[in-house]
Amino acid sequence: MKLVVADPLPRSALELLESLPESVVDARSGRSPEQLAKDVADADAIIVRSATTVDKALIDAAPRLRVIARAGTGVDNVDVDAATARGIVVMNAPGANSISVAELTMGLMLALSRGIAAADASMKRGVWDKKRLTGAELRGKTLGIVGLGRIGQEVA
Repeated sequence: MKLVVADPLPRSALELLESLPESVVDARSGRSPEQLAKDVADADAIIVRSATTVDKALIDAAPRLRVIARAGTGVDNVDVDAATARGIVVMNAPGANSISVAELTMGLMLALSRGIAAADASMKRGVWDKKRLTGAELRGKTLGIVGLGRIGQEVA
């Protein structure tokens, strides 16, 4: 089974794919659309993130294609109608980045409450205005979370 990985994936993910019996993994990012079309000509599956668009032309260039996998949330960069018309399974990994996004949310909350960006910009100008840069502590505050989907639950 030939798997074309069109966008960067963690090494651990590539090792897992390479460990599949009888699999050949072609993992190169940054290909031109023309080169990718040539590379998927004999592929059974293509794995993308958000950088690669899997449009009808790319799907048509891959007569053996049976799976289009999006390593992340959503499939807005995949022509699902064209894939469905060919009987190609389209899948994604909606929870793959939930922890990363929740951690970024926590980091941004701290950065905003403590004025980290303003302090950084001030220091780069050679100014240290300690009284203006005191910020606010989050301890004891109530956090409102709108939506308790995967990311909202991780933040909570």
